[in-house]
Amino acid sequence: MKIAISVGDINGIGLEILLKSHQKISKICTPLYCIDKPLLKKAARILDIKIPKNLICISPNAKIPEIIPATLTKESGAYSYASFLCALNLTQNKQAKALTTLPIHKKAWQLANIPYAGHTEAFRDLFKQDAIMILGSPKLYVALFTDHIPLKEVPNKITEESLTSFLLNLAPHITKTPCGVLGLNPHAGDLGVLGNEENAIKQAIHCVNEQLGKEIFIGPLVPDTAFIGKHLKYYVAMYHDQGLIPLKTLYFKESINFTLNLPIIRTSVDHGTAFDIAYHNKANLKSYFNAIKEAIFRSKNSKKQTMLTKNTPLKF
Repeated sequence: MKIAISVGDINGIGLEILLKSHQKISKICTPLYCIDKPLLKKAARILDIKIPKNLICISPNAKIPEIIPATLTKESGAYSYASFLCALNLTQNKQAKALTTLPIHKKAWQLANIPYAGHTEAFRDLFKQDAIMILGSPKLYVALFTDHIPLKEVPNKITEESLTSFLLNLAPHITKTPCGVLGLNPHAGDLGVLGNEENAIKQAIHCVNEQLGKEIFIGPLVPDTAFIGKHLKYYVAMYHDQGLIPLKTLYFKESINFTLNLPIIRTSVDHGTAFDIAYHNKANLKSYFNAIKEAIFRSKNSKKQTMLTKNTPLKF
């Protein structure tokens, strides 16, 4: 099975992860790396590691930048975007079964005048579909109602109509019910004392459950206690950090990021470029391993549209 790999920001930890993982990854799939091979060879020299012999590299047809470890440059941003488009094209054209992305740097994309905050926003525009960002591990998944937007913009996004649409798109992917939906405010608004966005959340949950004829979603849950003792596997967070702080505290090294509601399969690591350890030979490979395995799993079970389950191995 062929998996298209976009290499992310070359000044971060992505190329170290790619090179060190290749031997194991190539035993379970055929990775198609969207990068110019001379650039990968240079990264290997900087890291002082041997470059694998059986790499399949596909040029993204972009200007090859210099590797400047742990440095923001518009050149690295432009190249990571070109790599992403190359991998996306391979997947759309059925030359690869799925797409796995290594971490970009959002500021580098901005410096390169890329009109998206990140991968998910690009998917929404390029496919004209309401792509859903979900992150997790077999024990816990968190779907983000809003993701890469300023916190001050979140309350205005929470309407009964928009949240109803989001929950209906998410519902087919919930394999263990119920899914907890978090409130926005402290104490889930405390009956309006601390905010009233929970009214829209409550109405959306009721509307969706009524349409589906069963209780798929519950809430709005009090955010600061929602993850304690409820034994839920799925949650919906109203904003990025509300869901990802508990997830990453518990499962950061093994969790992954993937995108739902797209015509292709896309998975990703659940971490950033980690400039603080870039080219220091300290990168953790586990999230990338799991992202590749999830891509393979979802490709084999694409008609079922199921998520990673406890029966899917997390280790080689």
